[in-house]
Amino acid sequence: MTSSDSAAPLDADAFAKLAVELHGTDGFDETVEAVVQFALQAENCTYAGVALATAAGGVEVGAVTDPLVEALYTAQITDDDGPMLTALRSGATVYIADVDAEDRWPRWRAQVAEGKIRSVLHVPMRSGPQVIGVLSLYTLHPDAFTRDDEAVAHILARHASVAVATARHEETLARAVDARKLVGQAMGILMERFGLSDDQAFALLRRYSQDTNTKLRDVAQELIDTRRLPPARVIEPRADASA
Repeated sequence: MTSSDSAAPLDADAFAKLAVELHGTDGFDETVEAVVQFALQAENCTYAGVALATAAGGVEVGAVTDPLVEALYTAQITDDDGPMLTALRSGATVYIADVDAEDRWPRWRAQVAEGKIRSVLHVPMRSGPQVIGVLSLYTLHPDAFTRDDEAVAHILARHASVAVATARHEETLARAVDARKLVGQAMGILMERFGLSDDQAFALLRRYSQDTNTKLRDVAQELIDTRRLPPARVIEPRADASA
Protein backbone atom coordinates (compact mmCIF):
# COMPACT_ATOMS: atom_id res chain seq x y z
CA MET A 1 0.00 0.00 0.00
CA THR A 2 1.34 3.43 -0.85
CA SER A 3 1.96 5.93 1.91
CA SER A 4 -1.00 8.00 0.78
CA ASP A 5 -3.30 5.00 1.10
CA SER A 6 -1.98 3.76 4.42
CA ALA A 7 -4.45 4.06 7.28
CA ALA A 8 -3.45 6.13 10.25
CA PRO A 9 -2.70 4.05 13.37
CA LEU A 10 -5.72 3.68 15.62
CA ASP A 11 -5.30 4.10 19.35
CA ALA A 12 -7.36 2.74 22.22
CA ASP A 13 -9.59 5.82 22.19
CA ALA A 14 -10.59 5.15 18.59
CA PHE A 15 -11.63 1.60 19.37
CA ALA A 16 -13.39 2.71 22.54
CA LYS A 17 -15.38 5.13 20.39
CA LEU A 18 -16.13 2.30 17.97
CA ALA A 19 -17.42 0.10 20.79
CA VAL A 20 -19.71 2.87 22.02
CA GLU A 21 -21.01 3.54 18.51
CA LEU A 22 -21.64 -0.13 17.75
CA HIS A 23 -23.46 -0.81 20.98
CA GLY A 24 -25.40 2.42 20.62
CA THR A 25 -26.96 1.53 17.28
CA ASP A 26 -30.71 1.00 17.13
CA GLY A 27 -30.89 -2.42 15.52
CA PHE A 28 -29.15 -5.31 13.84
CA ASP A 29 -28.97 -3.77 10.36
CA GLU A 30 -27.64 -0.51 11.75
CA THR A 31 -24.98 -2.38 13.73
CA VAL A 32 -23.63 -4.24 10.71
CA GLU A 33 -23.67 -1.05 8.63
CA ALA A 34 -21.65 0.73 11.33
CA VAL A 35 -19.06 -2.06 11.18
CA VAL A 36 -18.35 -1.70 7.46
CA GLN A 37 -18.32 2.09 7.60
CA PHE A 38 -15.80 2.06 10.44
CA ALA A 39 -13.70 -0.48 8.52
CA LEU A 40 -13.35 2.02 5.68
CA GLN A 41 -12.00 4.59 8.12
CA ALA A 42 -9.84 2.21 10.13
CA GLU A 43 -8.14 0.53 7.21
CA ASN A 44 -8.60 3.13 4.48
CA CYS A 45 -9.56 0.30 2.16
CA THR A 46 -11.52 0.80 -1.04
CA TYR A 47 -14.44 -1.45 -0.10
CA ALA A 48 -15.60 -3.37 2.95
CA GLY A 49 -18.28 -5.91 3.71
CA VAL A 50 -19.63 -8.30 6.31
CA ALA A 51 -21.03 -11.73 5.49
CA LEU A 52 -22.92 -13.58 8.22
CA ALA A 53 -23.65 -17.21 8.99
CA THR A 54 -27.36 -17.92 9.37
CA ALA A 55 -29.04 -20.10 11.97
CA ALA A 56 -30.01 -22.52 9.19
CA GLY A 57 -26.38 -23.07 8.22
CA GLY A 58 -26.33 -20.75 5.22
CA VAL A 59 -24.61 -17.46 4.53
CA GLU A 60 -26.15 -14.04 4.00
CA VAL A 61 -24.89 -10.60 3.05
CA GLY A 62 -24.84 -8.47 6.18
CA ALA A 63 -23.66 -5.10 4.89
CA VAL A 64 -21.45 -3.76 2.09
CA THR A 65 -20.02 -0.41 1.13
CA ASP A 66 -20.37 -1.04 -2.60
CA PRO A 67 -22.57 -3.21 -4.86
CA LEU A 68 -19.41 -4.94 -6.12
CA VAL A 69 -18.86 -6.51 -2.70
CA GLU A 70 -22.43 -7.80 -2.62
CA ALA A 71 -21.92 -9.31 -6.09
CA LEU A 72 -18.72 -11.03 -4.91
CA TYR A 73 -20.46 -12.42 -1.83
CA THR A 74 -23.50 -13.58 -3.79
CA ALA A 75 -21.37 -15.35 -6.40
CA GLN A 76 -19.45 -17.22 -3.70
CA ILE A 77 -22.64 -18.24 -1.93
CA THR A 78 -24.12 -19.45 -5.23
CA ASP A 79 -20.96 -21.31 -6.27
CA ASP A 80 -20.35 -22.58 -2.72
CA ASP A 81 -16.70 -21.62 -3.18
CA GLY A 82 -14.42 -18.67 -2.55
CA PRO A 83 -12.09 -17.08 0.01
CA MET A 84 -14.88 -15.56 2.11
CA LEU A 85 -16.47 -19.01 2.56
CA THR A 86 -13.05 -20.49 3.31
CA ALA A 87 -12.55 -17.96 6.12
CA LEU A 88 -16.06 -18.56 7.45
CA ARG A 89 -15.80 -22.35 7.45
CA SER A 90 -12.20 -22.72 8.57
CA GLY A 91 -12.16 -19.88 11.06
CA ALA A 92 -8.80 -18.80 9.63
CA THR A 93 -7.87 -15.43 8.18
CA VAL A 94 -7.54 -15.41 4.39
CA TYR A 95 -5.21 -12.76 2.97
CA ILE A 96 -4.71 -12.49 -0.77
CA ALA A 97 -1.78 -10.13 -1.29
CA ASP A 98 -2.16 -10.01 -5.07
CA VAL A 99 -5.27 -11.22 -6.86
CA ASP A 100 -3.29 -11.52 -10.11
CA ALA A 101 -1.12 -14.21 -8.52
CA GLU A 102 -4.01 -16.12 -6.90
CA ASP A 103 -5.08 -19.44 -8.45
CA ARG A 104 -7.17 -21.17 -5.75
CA TRP A 105 -10.54 -19.73 -6.81
CA PRO A 106 -10.51 -19.16 -10.60
CA ARG A 107 -14.12 -17.96 -10.97
CA TRP A 108 -13.83 -15.64 -8.01
CA ARG A 109 -10.50 -14.31 -9.27
CA ALA A 110 -11.98 -13.43 -12.66
CA GLN A 111 -14.83 -11.52 -11.05
CA VAL A 112 -12.55 -9.66 -8.63
CA ALA A 113 -10.15 -8.78 -11.45
CA GLU A 114 -13.01 -7.18 -13.38
CA GLY A 115 -13.45 -4.80 -10.45
CA LYS A 116 -9.70 -4.03 -10.48
CA ILE A 117 -9.33 -5.30 -6.91
CA ARG A 118 -5.79 -6.41 -6.14
CA SER A 119 -5.68 -7.17 -2.38
CA VAL A 120 -8.29 -8.87 -0.22
CA LEU A 121 -8.43 -9.63 3.50
CA HIS A 122 -11.11 -11.84 5.06
CA VAL A 123 -11.14 -11.95 8.89
CA PRO A 124 -13.47 -14.34 10.76
CA MET A 125 -15.87 -12.87 13.31
CA ARG A 126 -16.38 -15.06 16.39
CA SER A 127 -18.89 -15.31 19.19
CA GLY A 128 -17.22 -17.65 21.65
CA PRO A 129 -16.01 -20.68 19.70
CA GLN A 130 -18.51 -20.10 16.90
CA VAL A 131 -17.64 -18.23 13.70
CA ILE A 132 -20.64 -15.97 13.07
CA GLY A 133 -19.39 -14.05 10.07
CA VAL A 134 -16.52 -12.59 8.09
CA LEU A 135 -15.22 -9.04 7.82
CA SER A 136 -13.90 -8.44 4.31
CA LEU A 137 -11.58 -5.65 3.18
CA TYR A 138 -10.67 -4.85 -0.44
CA THR A 139 -8.20 -2.46 -2.06
CA LEU A 140 -7.14 -1.62 -5.61
CA HIS A 141 -3.44 -2.04 -4.76
CA PRO A 142 -1.35 -5.24 -4.49
CA ASP A 143 0.35 -6.10 -1.18
CA ALA A 144 -1.90 -3.57 0.48
CA PHE A 145 -2.36 -4.94 3.99
CA THR A 146 0.53 -4.99 6.45
CA ARG A 147 0.69 -7.01 9.64
CA ASP A 148 -0.46 -3.93 11.52
CA ASP A 149 -3.43 -3.60 9.17
CA GLU A 150 -4.32 -7.24 9.79
CA ALA A 151 -4.02 -6.73 13.55
CA VAL A 152 -6.38 -3.75 13.35
CA ALA A 153 -8.81 -5.83 11.28
CA HIS A 154 -8.81 -8.54 13.95
CA ILE A 155 -9.52 -6.01 16.70
CA LEU A 156 -12.32 -4.54 14.62
CA ALA A 157 -13.71 -8.02 13.95
CA ARG A 158 -13.76 -8.79 17.69
CA HIS A 159 -15.64 -5.60 18.49
CA ALA A 160 -18.00 -6.26 15.59
CA SER A 161 -18.61 -9.85 16.69
CA VAL A 162 -19.76 -8.78 20.15
CA ALA A 163 -21.97 -6.04 18.76
CA VAL A 164 -23.52 -8.26 16.08
CA ALA A 165 -24.14 -11.14 18.51
CA THR A 166 -25.76 -8.73 20.97
CA ALA A 167 -27.89 -7.11 18.27
CA ARG A 168 -29.03 -10.51 17.02
CA HIS A 169 -29.96 -11.59 20.53
CA GLU A 170 -31.91 -8.41 21.17
CA GLU A 171 -33.68 -8.73 17.82
CA THR A 172 -34.63 -12.33 18.63
CA LEU A 173 -36.01 -11.28 22.02
CA ALA A 174 -37.95 -8.44 20.40
CA ARG A 175 -39.49 -10.83 17.86
CA ALA A 176 -40.43 -13.24 20.65
CA VAL A 177 -42.11 -10.48 22.65
CA ASP A 178 -43.91 -9.26 19.54
CA ALA A 179 -45.06 -12.80 18.73
CA ARG A 180 -46.46 -13.24 22.24
CA LYS A 181 -48.37 -9.99 21.91
CA LEU A 182 -49.82 -11.04 18.56
CA VAL A 183 -50.87 -14.45 19.87
CA GLY A 184 -52.45 -12.81 22.91
CA GLN A 185 -54.47 -10.46 20.71
CA ALA A 186 -55.59 -13.32 18.47
CA MET A 187 -56.60 -15.39 21.49
CA GLY A 188 -58.68 -12.46 22.74
CA ILE A 189 -60.56 -12.30 19.44
CA LEU A 190 -61.35 -16.03 19.55
CA MET A 191 -62.36 -15.91 23.21
CA GLU A 192 -64.76 -13.04 22.61
CA ARG A 193 -66.25 -14.44 19.41
CA PHE A 194 -66.67 -18.07 20.46
CA GLY A 195 -66.79 -17.86 24.25
CA LEU A 196 -63.61 -19.90 24.57
CA SER A 197 -61.25 -20.11 27.52
CA ASP A 198 -57.70 -18.91 27.03
CA ASP A 199 -56.47 -22.52 26.84
CA GLN A 200 -59.08 -23.39 24.23
CA ALA A 201 -58.27 -20.31 22.15
CA PHE A 202 -54.55 -21.08 22.20
CA ALA A 203 -55.22 -24.73 21.31
CA LEU A 204 -57.27 -23.63 18.31
CA LEU A 205 -54.52 -21.34 17.06
CA ARG A 206 -51.89 -24.00 17.60
CA ARG A 207 -53.93 -26.65 15.79
CA TYR A 208 -54.46 -24.35 12.81
CA SER A 209 -50.72 -23.57 12.80
CA GLN A 210 -49.87 -27.27 12.75
CA ASP A 211 -52.50 -28.25 10.19
CA THR A 212 -51.46 -25.55 7.74
CA ASN A 213 -47.71 -25.66 8.49
CA THR A 214 -47.87 -21.95 9.27
CA LYS A 215 -45.98 -20.22 12.06
CA LEU A 216 -48.16 -19.47 15.08
CA ARG A 217 -47.16 -15.81 14.84
CA ASP A 218 -48.38 -15.64 11.22
CA VAL A 219 -51.66 -17.34 12.08
CA ALA A 220 -52.22 -14.78 14.83
CA GLN A 221 -51.35 -11.90 12.51
CA GLU A 222 -53.81 -13.17 9.88
CA LEU A 223 -56.60 -13.37 12.44
CA ILE A 224 -55.84 -9.87 13.75
CA ASP A 225 -55.73 -8.38 10.25
CA THR A 226 -58.86 -10.08 8.86
CA ARG A 227 -60.76 -10.84 12.08
CA ARG A 228 -61.25 -14.36 10.79
CA LEU A 229 -59.46 -17.56 9.94
CA PRO A 230 -60.31 -19.28 6.65
CA PRO A 231 -63.83 -20.83 7.02
CA ALA A 232 -62.57 -24.40 6.95
CA ARG A 233 -60.57 -23.74 10.11
CA VAL A 234 -63.00 -21.61 12.14
CA ILE A 235 -64.54 -24.53 13.98
CA GLU A 236 -65.57 -25.33 17.48
CA PRO A 237 -62.61 -26.53 19.57
CA ARG A 238 -62.30 -30.24 20.08
CA ALA A 239 -63.21 -31.77 23.40
CA ASP A 240 -59.52 -32.10 24.27
CA ALA A 241 -58.76 -28.47 23.35
CA SER A 242 -57.98 -27.56 26.93
CA ALA A 243 -55.39 -30.34 27.23
